[in-house]
Amino acid sequence: MKQLYLFLAAMLLLCLAPMPYGYFMLVRFIMLVACGGLAYRYYMLNKKIAMWVFITLALLFQPIYKIVLGRTLWNAVDIVVAAFFIILFFAERRVERKTESVQRPLPDDNMLTLDNKIRFRLGGKLGPKELLYVATEEDKQLTELFEKNPEILEGWGQMIGFQIIYLPLLLKRLRKKEVLHYRAPYLSKDKLEEVQLGNDFLLQYLEHDSDRGLIKHGFIRTEDVYRDDDGNDKVTNRFYPLSTNSSESIGDQLHRIGKQISIEKNEHERLLEKQGGFDDWGDVVGENGADENFNSQKEEENTNDLIEEVKERIAKLRQRGIAQYILEQLIHPDDRLSRLVITKDYRLLLPDYNDMEIKMEPLVKAVYLLFLAHPEGILFKHLPNYRKELTEIYVKLKPMGLTDRAIQSIEDVTNPLLNSINEKCARIRGAFVGQFDDHLARHYYIDGKRGEAKKISLPRELVVWE
Repeated sequence: MKQLYLFLAAMLLLCLAPMPYGYFMLVRFIMLVACGGLAYRYYMLNKKIAMWVFITLALLFQPIYKIVLGRTLWNAVDIVVAAFFIILFFAERRVERKTESVQRPLPDDNMLTLDNKIRFRLGGKLGPKELLYVATEEDKQLTELFEKNPEILEGWGQMIGFQIIYLPLLLKRLRKKEVLHYRAPYLSKDKLEEVQLGNDFLLQYLEHDSDRGLIKHGFIRTEDVYRDDDGNDKVTNRFYPLSTNSSESIGDQLHRIGKQISIEKNEHERLLEKQGGFDDWGDVVGENGADENFNSQKEEENTNDLIEEVKERIAKLRQRGIAQYILEQLIHPDDRLSRLVITKDYRLLLPDYNDMEIKMEPLVKAVYLLFLAHPEGILFKHLPNYRKELTEIYVKLKPMGLTDRAIQSIEDVTNPLLNSINEKCARIRGAFVGQFDDHLARHYYIDGKRGEAKKISLPRELVVWE
């Protein structure tokens, strides 16, 4: 990429010489394509300022609707843009020097850090394909490298088959995607900004606090999750140090860590084949794998039941990963329920969740208001008895009158032999779950067991009709 910058700079500086008209048109076309491609590259890297800079340059040089600036002004533009490309060349060269692998043989296998087991009380919170960066002290060079160039860790992770978790960047993504607000809608924006996450966050789970001295900067990986003789889950974790003070470049260190992980995984898989156990936290290996890993077996349970239980438990661990666990630790969600206000014009507001509004289509909202008016719940088989009441509610929402289509829809939704009521309940649930986490939303939507009355469990003292 840095060679492209030099090429573009040289091409622009040649414009200062007396060149034929066709050359200037070629320069415009090349700049349009190159800057458009660079804009897309920085968009994928989530660097919006750089993206807009290259979009602006692409529009400035595009040959379709030529911008007339005059020879003198265009020469000044060519010089400034060429200088910009030269600065980018040296900036990327500086980053590359920090990460490039020096052309020398990689360390022999006996130089790998084989005794790297450090015990964390993480219990499988770290997924089998996650590498988490941890640090007990700040390394400004590493911080600058990783935060300003997240593609370094992302690219390395793709090569070795792992997702690299750098906690400060993870928190930024959670804020950007409003995940924190979704989990705790009752917290204000200022409160959410106070949530902090440093690279030392998970060191509070060290089993032996004295191990802090062994960890300055590096990655941790969960190698195995198993059940010990005492019936509790145990975890094997490994630590891989990383340092800017090492005689190795950062690139060499990352390469060595990837090689070490590969060796450890192969050894672990061979061990599982001999002893029976879990294959990468997946299927049970060995005929008696469940019996060997679980001591909670009851007399009436058989081996197949235990195997299914093990598979289900491990599947949940795979789905969670460290991001979900960190959310649970950063924000401790409680059942802090908001009042539900039904305004005079039948808007649904949650004032204690930062004045959130829940929007629904008229018939869906009519069904919701019907169930809200009946805290005891409604049996689906009794829905025909509520057809008149539902119609009256719908007319309030649509005062222009009932159409034949609306009448038919009301009849369908109150017909227990049709699926219309289930579809409306699903839309109601989606309206709430689309705004905040289900641990809170479940109090607001219609729910119930099969064959029993369906109801909205929200305490009615929290329901306010204006």
